[in-house]
Amino acid sequence: MGEDKKLFSQEMREITRSIHNKSDTMVNAKLGVTMSDDSVWAEGLLVFYEIFKYLEEALERHKDSLIGDLLITGMERTVAFEEDLSHYLGQHWKKDYQVRPEVQNYLQHLRQLEDRQPYLLVAYIYHLYMGLFSGGQVLRAKKMISLSSVSTVTTEDGNSVTMYENISIGSLKKQLKCAINEFADNIDIELRQEILEEGINVFKLNNTIIASVKGVDIVLRRRMLKLLIAVILFIFMIILTWVYIRGEDVTDHPTQTTKEKIMSVEL
Repeated sequence: MGEDKKLFSQEMREITRSIHNKSDTMVNAKLGVTMSDDSVWAEGLLVFYEIFKYLEEALERHKDSLIGDLLITGMERTVAFEEDLSHYLGQHWKKDYQVRPEVQNYLQHLRQLEDRQPYLLVAYIYHLYMGLFSGGQVLRAKKMISLSSVSTVTTEDGNSVTMYENISIGSLKKQLKCAINEFADNIDIELRQEILEEGINVFKLNNTIIASVKGVDIVLRRRMLKLLIAVILFIFMIILTWVYIRGEDVTDHPTQTTKEKIMSVEL
């Protein structure tokens, strides 16, 4: 009886908990300390832009099916991604833009799922949007805190993806969970299990495109160089201070040997 009452959204979280934790660790290791760098942030947006765009277009294509109610009003992010990318890469960023192989592979997998069984896309819709609701806010906060010149930046600049205007994130999360659970009540056990298992692939594919983010190593090297210079300057200042203090001591207190030499000359 207890298992029958377990919500589908809860089952989706439980089956992906292990790989979700690994994915979070990877994001923090790959992007965490470099997220304040605009080029890295833009790269992160770029790899997920096509994925969210595809899912929203798929929901529109299947709006008359059971998954038609999953795109909650105010949840769509395609336009927000494009606004942020224009902010970081310039208004004409699409001119020379090419979808990288890792993202192409991700999109190909989504197309295959949609051709075979569109409802399997539910795994991606749930995990990606819930991740953006929660994890996106955390990353945004880290980015804003670490900015070196926050006085010249407003919270709106380049942050459209993580802003939901007058809609609370708590409300969006609640609505999406309810929609997912209602959807699950209208499908059979076999399809439910397929969607749960597909949830694991969501994080596997996410990890492949996160690994493709460029510029992280360059930013890390630049920051390490700055840190090294700061350490060298600090050590240099300590040495100068020590030399200065020693010099003062010698001036104020002549050595015993010097005094003895003066006395011997007088005798």
